[in-house]
Amino acid sequence: MRFYLTTIVLLSLSNIFMTFAWYGHLRNLSHTPWVIAAFASWGIALLEYLLQVPANRIGHQVMNVGQLKILQECIALSVFIPFSILYMKEKPSMDYVWAGLCILGAAFFMFRKKLMGA
Repeated sequence: MRFYLTTIVLLSLSNIFMTFAWYGHLRNLSHTPWVIAAFASWGIALLEYLLQVPANRIGHQVMNVGQLKILQECIALSVFIPFSILYMKEKPSMDYVWAGLCILGAAFFMFRKKLMGA
């Protein structure tokens, strides 16, 4: 259980940095040349990778690569939705709900053997 929890915490922190690296410049650096935004994003992405790489190494001890990827997508969506609504001031829509349900469905199928105790 410790490997799962550590992986989830590290991937969650990693996704916060990733989301800001990918999209934060749209709000903060929209009036600067794109190359400045790219270098700023690379700096943030370095922090993301310093968390993501150990997270995947720890998680791979108890999960396969497909499970790690689906877990990362679940976390990414759970980070992105509040980011887009609270930070980017986007209007929420039902599309977020439908996308979330699709990701949850994917997670169920990737983890169902563990969930069902097989």
